[in-house]
Amino acid sequence: MDVRVLGAAGEVGRSGFLVNCEGASILLDYGVMFGRRGSPPTYPLHVRPKDLDAIVITHAHLDHSGCVPSMFVSGRTDVYATPPTLDLSELLIADMLKIEKNAHQFDMPELNRMMKSAKGIGYKQRVSKGDATFELRESGHVVGGSTVLVESGKKRLFYTGDIKTNGSRMLREADLDVGEIDMLITESTYSQTVQTPRAESERDLVEFANEVMDRKGVLFIPSFSVERSQEIACVLRAANFKHRIIMDGMALKVNDIIFRHPEYLRDPAVFKSAIKDSVAIRDHAHRKRALRDAKAADGSYAEPCVVISPAGMLVGGNAVFYLQELAFEKRNGIALVSYQGDGTPGRMLLDTGKVEARGKEIKVEAEVRKFEFSGHADRNELFAMLKRIEGNPKVLAVHGDGESCTTFAQEIHDEFGWETQVPAANDTIPV
Repeated sequence: MDVRVLGAAGEVGRSGFLVNCEGASILLDYGVMFGRRGSPPTYPLHVRPKDLDAIVITHAHLDHSGCVPSMFVSGRTDVYATPPTLDLSELLIADMLKIEKNAHQFDMPELNRMMKSAKGIGYKQRVSKGDATFELRESGHVVGGSTVLVESGKKRLFYTGDIKTNGSRMLREADLDVGEIDMLITESTYSQTVQTPRAESERDLVEFANEVMDRKGVLFIPSFSVERSQEIACVLRAANFKHRIIMDGMALKVNDIIFRHPEYLRDPAVFKSAIKDSVAIRDHAHRKRALRDAKAADGSYAEPCVVISPAGMLVGGNAVFYLQELAFEKRNGIALVSYQGDGTPGRMLLDTGKVEARGKEIKVEAEVRKFEFSGHADRNELFAMLKRIEGNPKVLAVHGDGESCTTFAQEIHDEFGWETQVPAANDTIPV
């Protein structure tokens, strides 16, 4: 068994690993990476679909799933993932194609063919291809997200994909009971960062929400549509938050998908209660009316509320409307709960306290706070995971910036004595 790396390890995006087994070739993820505004997307190295026996999608985020339809331009192969991952992948890829029309090497016909070849499998359901087998395990990262365990010729490979070992309010902990392995492919995203404990982030967010409600304002929480929006709603519901919660944008479609797969949640009852008690905004007229009707004559909100809406980094989506309506009143608040990438409006807001509006940069009057709700394991979680690994595996440190990968790889070697590597695109490493 060997692994060919299809995307550069020292970056976050276009994940892809081709596992060549005895009698089978299995592609683990095949994502897209978006350039800065105006730059074209980039993809993993090309793989011929006729050379594949299976594609495994660990989770629906586009940096892991977004390029899979390219395998259906002139061929086909079986695509495996959990049912919610397949549903969410279809939603996110279709949205990508709509927003970035004609920017990709494939379009809706290829996505449709991908979904016709999709096979939903549950956790620990073993699939055989030639002399190889693979199975999915819970990752704690996103609804339906998984790690992958591949076995062939007495060799065992464990790929973390994106992992959150402690899980979250929405998700159970990652399943790390995988036995002895010969190779570990691990993400390194936050290998050099210790995050705020989740319980502390939840408590601080609820306190901030109540502070904004007490001063008769609105708290705007721009949030990723897939799970982050739902997690924030669940955090508020679990804290018995008394005020109205508005949910908007693609998060509503994600809600519908999650309702179809409650078995993938830590506590389906809390999710159901949180979503059923929220107000769903489904068109712009309703969006405007929801804020207008809550406002009193003196400019305060007679019915203060929380608004959860994409985009998480304030790039497009309905965030533009809510910023225009809410960002310039001191009684309001903005809670940033998602990663803010370089060059995004969210990062600009954090760094400068300003947003672009009406063609110029304007100082935000609403109170802005940042809360850590990452779906990735931090340094402490990653090292706790490594201590549970059995065997003497080779380790590939991937999915992080250059320093995160190289430093992490060296630290793993120093502490555990394992052979480590930060692979480059097109490297082939024997297991």
